[in-house]
Amino acid sequence: MHAYLARATFSKASRGVSSLLPASRLYATEASATPKTLLFLEHRQGKLNPGSLNALTAANALGGEVVALITGDEEGAGKAVDASKKLPLKNIIVNKGSKIAHGLAEPLAPLIAEAVKQGGFTHVVAAHTALGKNVFPRVAALLDVAPISDVQKVISSDTFERPIYAGNAIATVKSSDKIKIFTVRTSAFDAAAEGDGVASVENGSAAEGPAQAEWISEELTVSERPDLGSASRVVSGGRGVKNKENFDSVLTPLADALGAAIGASRAAVDSGYADNSLQVGQTGKVVAPELYVAVGISGAIQHLAGMKDSKTIVAINKDPEAPIFQVADIGLVSDLFETVPQLVEKIKK
Repeated sequence: MHAYLARATFSKASRGVSSLLPASRLYATEASATPKTLLFLEHRQGKLNPGSLNALTAANALGGEVVALITGDEEGAGKAVDASKKLPLKNIIVNKGSKIAHGLAEPLAPLIAEAVKQGGFTHVVAAHTALGKNVFPRVAALLDVAPISDVQKVISSDTFERPIYAGNAIATVKSSDKIKIFTVRTSAFDAAAEGDGVASVENGSAAEGPAQAEWISEELTVSERPDLGSASRVVSGGRGVKNKENFDSVLTPLADALGAAIGASRAAVDSGYADNSLQVGQTGKVVAPELYVAVGISGAIQHLAGMKDSKTIVAINKDPEAPIFQVADIGLVSDLFETVPQLVEKIKK
């Protein structure tokens, strides 16, 4: 039987800051033994996903030893291992196979679950990416435990914080499961830095799961811009941009001038102004760049959930009552079609 207890506290409306009761007053069960953590290191063709480095920081916050699991084909997994050797890890387990080369959940989840059993791990961690959200609930089901998603703070080895209600409340969750499985909100943790490279490498013995799904092909949108999920500067457009032509002609010059990634609200994506991969918000990507510029975005609660942890938020909107101004550090009540071109010229100068 598995269970977890949770206590939610509502955050301040401005930036999601919460004040929590001491965990000792909420729970009376004993802390678990020294953790042994399996970290799933996600990569694409050998290049580590930046979010995995944030997940490593969260894994190290548990205490105890951290072992990485890398999966993929011969070439991709090999490159990922080379990139991981200098990270603060005790060991790296490598599983290679054709069925797990593309991160399909059906063959990958049983492999991870078996690796957890063989290694006697107490914790299993991954970044809260599309892959992590797809695979880890399946791993939890195979191990008969309750997964904890989108963790933004590690309080102890069995107690965590995660946002609920689009980030307007923070739940303190304590798991009584023997194995704790959770995904990490990458924007809440710093990326792990390279260390002395003491991790050893071994081939994993866990087998791939059944071939219930088959990889056919993929179509990727290639861009020279910084990746939205890890960019230090982001320019996002919303419904106020009015159409795709304006979205491209107004936002692109500003993003170019700032060297920023381009994002969009759900309203802009649903209206066809931008690709779904650019959506920022509760049902899109969660970002926390140094600078976030919101252009023509009203600030629905779902959008704020994906960007309110940005270090500096700049909002440009002609509606002085727009909710986005409640979280903005700098707000400009103005017509974006006049202001943004002027801003671009000043930045260029």
